[in-house]
Amino acid sequence: MSAYRVKSTFVRTTLVVGLVAGLAAALQGCVLAVGAAAGGSALVATDRRTLGAQTEDREIQVKAMSLISQNLPDSAHVNVTVFNRRVLLTGEVAGEVSKQRAESVVRSLNNVNSIVNELTIAPASSFSSRSNDTYLEGRVKTALIAEKDISSNNYKVVCERGAIYLMGLVTVDEGNRGADVASRVPGVTQVVKVFQYIQPQEAAAATAAAASAASSAPAAAQPEAAEVTSGAVPDSSVTSRPLEQQSPAPVNNSTQVHPGNPKVGQ
Repeated sequence: MSAYRVKSTFVRTTLVVGLVAGLAAALQGCVLAVGAAAGGSALVATDRRTLGAQTEDREIQVKAMSLISQNLPDSAHVNVTVFNRRVLLTGEVAGEVSKQRAESVVRSLNNVNSIVNELTIAPASSFSSRSNDTYLEGRVKTALIAEKDISSNNYKVVCERGAIYLMGLVTVDEGNRGADVASRVPGVTQVVKVFQYIQPQEAAAATAAAASAASSAPAAAQPEAAEVTSGAVPDSSVTSRPLEQQSPAPVNNSTQVHPGNPKVGQ
């Protein structure tokens, strides 16, 4: 991996750490369960994925990022997000060859059920753009936390150049409501649904099972939820219009869902 890409990753991580602290201060009085974890604190959350799927997701992400860095030019900016064995690729690459190469690299990995290739053929985004994306991710996550009758734990939020990608195991109603919340956050340019849909009874059973597992497992063994970020000073390109004046951003389903390699083992 080039020094440029390592530096970009370090800067993004630093932003996330700082933004987490901002969210903790902003949400005082809200009911959030925060548990201690090695080297920091993590949001303890229920997760509808099985423990096996969560473990495989982490392994797939690490392997995919390593292989992509080895097989694509240093100028490529590719983010890999994995949820329930579905891999989302976002970022920018120089051409169609690199875009397809990134997808084929991911497909070479076992246990990948599907690949959502949302890579854009364009120059790599700037530091300012990536900072803005981190800020918007935090705003969307905060809005989901504040929304009544849905659980923010059921949504995985990714932002790329102002576009929000939503992943998760959700019902159709939960997917629509989460997308609507995200579309109304100032600065969001569009919302792309990358959900895996389940029936309401499946959702209830999965949530109950996850809650039971979380309550019975030792705190140190509970999986960490995705980082929650908020509270940062927005980039100058982020609109400061009040939420009630924000026209909803367009919401679409991703059309870039392709088969993966669900083969187990080896």
